[in-house]
Amino acid sequence: MTTNRLEAFSDGVLAIIITIMVLELSAPEEPTLESLLQLLPVFVSYILSFIYLGIYWNNHHHLFQITEKSNGRILWANLHLLFWLSLIPFTTAWVGEYFREQLPVASYGAVLLMCAIAYNILQHQILRSHDETFKLRKAIGKDYKGKLSIVLYVVGMGLSFVNTNVAIAAYMVVAMIWFIPERRIEKLSERE
Repeated sequence: MTTNRLEAFSDGVLAIIITIMVLELSAPEEPTLESLLQLLPVFVSYILSFIYLGIYWNNHHHLFQITEKSNGRILWANLHLLFWLSLIPFTTAWVGEYFREQLPVASYGAVLLMCAIAYNILQHQILRSHDETFKLRKAIGKDYKGKLSIVLYVVGMGLSFVNTNVAIAAYMVVAMIWFIPERRIEKLSERE
């Protein structure tokens, strides 16, 4: 089975997730700079989450550009990823309102961690469904970025109980690591 429907469905779900997230943004209560600055944490959390969703969309796109076939395990792994991504608007709103509180910041990190784990599971199911010559195997290699991301999420979650600003900084570092698409996969899909 081809991956066209899976990709179209995933694109639609991600578009809805982003729409839900932007609808959570509200205008300042008053037309003053002070009122606008009070919304800065909400806006920063939105920007970070939008970047994360963009990273997942971009890497998901590249992943399925070289995936040759799909099966039930891949479909369920993809739904698993979409489930965790769908929780991003909730934790984004929560951390935006309570960025100095431990539980919202830890919860934001937990959802990001689960998204990363779900993406790794999806990648593993794709590899498992293809033979040993499948190009993605070489492109992923040892997946140092993926492993480092998981470590930083766990560290960020732990740090959220010590200093929420440092925890949020850890989550931002992961976004910076992934901001540029995975070039190895991108090059493979360009050759096709």
